[in-house]
Amino acid sequence: MNTKSTAIRSPRFMALARALGNLVADAMSGRAHDYTVGSIGRAVVLLAIPMVLEMSMESVFVVVDTFFVARLGAEAVTALGLTEAVLTLLYATALGLGAGATALVARRVGEHDLSGARTAAVQTIWVGVVLAAVIGVLGASNAEPLLAFMGAGAGVVEDGSRYTAVMLGGSATILLIFLLNAVFRGAGNAVVAMRALWIANAVNIALDPCLIFGLGPFPELGVTGAAVATNIGRGIGVLYQLYCLSGPETRIAIGLRDLRLRLKVMLRLLRVSVPGVFQYTVAMSSYLFLMRIVATYGSTAVAGFTIGIRIFAFTFLPAWGLANAAATLVGQNLGAGEPERAEASAWIAARYNAAFLGSVALLCIVAPRPLVSIFTGDPAVIAYGVDCLRFLSYGYGFYAVGMVLTQAFNGAGDTDTPTWINLICFWLLQIPLAYVLAVALGYGPRGVYVTIALADTLVAVIAFVMFRRGRWKLRAL
Repeated sequence: MNTKSTAIRSPRFMALARALGNLVADAMSGRAHDYTVGSIGRAVVLLAIPMVLEMSMESVFVVVDTFFVARLGAEAVTALGLTEAVLTLLYATALGLGAGATALVARRVGEHDLSGARTAAVQTIWVGVVLAAVIGVLGASNAEPLLAFMGAGAGVVEDGSRYTAVMLGGSATILLIFLLNAVFRGAGNAVVAMRALWIANAVNIALDPCLIFGLGPFPELGVTGAAVATNIGRGIGVLYQLYCLSGPETRIAIGLRDLRLRLKVMLRLLRVSVPGVFQYTVAMSSYLFLMRIVATYGSTAVAGFTIGIRIFAFTFLPAWGLANAAATLVGQNLGAGEPERAEASAWIAARYNAAFLGSVALLCIVAPRPLVSIFTGDPAVIAYGVDCLRFLSYGYGFYAVGMVLTQAFNGAGDTDTPTWINLICFWLLQIPLAYVLAVALGYGPRGVYVTIALADTLVAVIAFVMFRRGRWKLRAL
């Protein structure tokens, strides 16, 4: 008798499979759940499944763009990587505002104040629209100077400035898709956020090769085509979000009467969000400086670093989904007057995340070359990419815990603590240490890779100590 087949058909295994299938179906159904009662582990999984899939889709944008643009050569990938470094400041703004939106909406939902949750959502949209207009105009009109500042050569500036201008000009699609998804996550409607990114990615994947290489009736736009495709995809995703926000897909459906400006709520949102924006700006501007250091070693080094970072993003963004689940659970449970349940939710999510990213780290350490080779056949670029991915992976386990705990702080509305942690770990440690190792001591790009892993480890250690103190439980919103 085949013991493996018998084990699979055993009643215990079948019962476990059915329970798992029911859990996944429940998580993907979009049904409203009360995450302030019942099993904490089940609550984490119900939120985490769609959130992990959502963030996986966000990472697909950068991976797909890199995959196709790499066919145009190292300079095209360099333009992509340098622009992405500039865009990190936009992502920081979106993530910081999103942290404030998630905290406010989750707290109001936990208090069963759905009118207050709707008001917070609308004020988030107004802030996003105004910021997008300002950033879009300034960014699109200064694309060439920005690339030159980042260390791009004349060829990269000439070929890549249009890509940069389109990406920055389309700031509204980036800001709104992030902010609206933050609202849905805070409300516990993670499935809507997931579907929005599925739609956006499907459009981007279909349009990328068409607009980059000029397939069929489409114009051949080269690297600029990747920007056009990404903005169209994200724009359609935003339209879907707005449709869901005005209908029964969410528990905080918004009507015309909700669209008024509420200055008091907007100021409260900004009080929570501004430290969050600075928090992410610190982390992401640090990456900008790291890219600037790597750029001094030429386009090949930048291309390898870009590919390594894109693979890193593909693996950690799903883990970010678990961190977002922790933020929602912390916010809603604090609103419901359950601080101990809020804390337990964060620790459970951290354990799940460490197990996931630890497994991924083993793959990236043991077999980085096949992963990097998917994106390029250039041996020099592969060498840089392999080195980057392997060293970054050494910090994965710590990074898993650090990201969950910092998001738990944000979910509680305590955006100040992660900001101080980032200031210490990124500006006071990462930037100077990267320069010393890469330039002063002559380790080159490898010095940058080592520094990233060390800084992520320190984030986790400090976040662990601060979270255990519990002061975040007293944060009023």
